[in-house]
Amino acid sequence: MKLDTRTNIFCDTDHTKLVSKSYKMLEKQKGLVLVFALLILLTITILGVAAVSSSLLQGKMATSSERRSVAFDAAEAAIAGVVFESEDESILIDPTLTDPLSEARQQTPIDLDVEQLSCFDENRTDRVMTKNGLPFGIRHTSAANYSDNPPTTSWSKTAFIREQACRGSSNVIGGSNINCHVFLIRGCGQLEGSNYVVANTISAAVFAPASSQ
Repeated sequence: MKLDTRTNIFCDTDHTKLVSKSYKMLEKQKGLVLVFALLILLTITILGVAAVSSSLLQGKMATSSERRSVAFDAAEAAIAGVVFESEDESILIDPTLTDPLSEARQQTPIDLDVEQLSCFDENRTDRVMTKNGLPFGIRHTSAANYSDNPPTTSWSKTAFIREQACRGSSNVIGGSNINCHVFLIRGCGQLEGSNYVVANTISAAVFAPASSQ
C-alpha cells in the first residue's frame, strides 16, 4: 500500500491490478460468447435453408410426377379410343366411314426393322381423344383438349405391320381364308407447355380375310 501524495488517498496497487485483469478477462469472455452465438446462428440458418430447399425439391418432384401421370392417362385413353372406334358397329356398317384399323390397313405397312412409329408421323392413321368422350358413329379426328385442368392433349397413331397366319387358332380358322392382320397402336399424351410427350404402344391382331397372293 502506498500514499497518493496528490490526493492523500491510500491506494492498494495489487488490488487495482487484480481488478484490471478481471475486467480484461471478462471482455475476452464476452467476445468468445459472441463468436459462439454467431456460429450457432449460422448453423441454424444453414439448416433452415437446407430444409426449405429440400421441401421445394420434393414439391417439384411431386408436381412433375403428377404431370407425367396425367399425360400417361391421356396416352392410355388414346389407345382405348382406337379400340372403341374399331368396334363401333355404326361405323363398321356405314360405307362412308372408316374405322382406324381399316384406314391403317390401306396405308403402307410399317417396317419395324428400319423405322419406329412416332407420335408425330404424318403418314399414319391418327385419332384424337377429347374431353367429350367417345360418342358412337363418328370418326374422332377433331382437335380438342383431353383435359382442361391441366390442359392436356391426347392422340394416337396407328400403322399396319403385316398379315400372318393366326397363331394358336383353331383348325377351322387355320384352314380357312382368314388371317390375322397385325397393327401397332401408339397412344400419346402431352401437357400444354411441356417439352416431352408420354407415349405407350400396343400391338393388336384382328381376324380378317386373307389377301390374295
